[in-house]
Amino acid sequence: MALITLLDRSDGRLGFLFSLGFVLVVITVAMSVDLDSLFQAGVLPPALLIGTMAIVSMFWPDAIQVHGLSAHAGFVGRLIAGVIDRGATLIIGHGLALGIIALRILTAPDR
Repeated sequence: MALITLLDRSDGRLGFLFSLGFVLVVITVAMSVDLDSLFQAGVLPPALLIGTMAIVSMFWPDAIQVHGLSAHAGFVGRLIAGVIDRGATLIIGHGLALGIIALRILTAPDR
């Protein structure tokens, strides 16, 4: 996720590449973890998005460009605006991850 964020930030803002990378990371985690670790894969998407937005807000605040956001917004304001702006990305990624987890549970061989 760090590499995706750095690559997408190269043009000065977070865009489609960040959203696509986020979705791919969360569904890859849901597909690749052991059956005993599915809980962690299920709670990863919100934590990953908030953590990534916190790091971006702290080190590259100008990369979060949201319509109506004050140029003088601080860390918390940019963090909240960044998470809200990527809400659709979070819903899509989290929904796909939960769907994959449900399929893995339903198709898991009995132990």
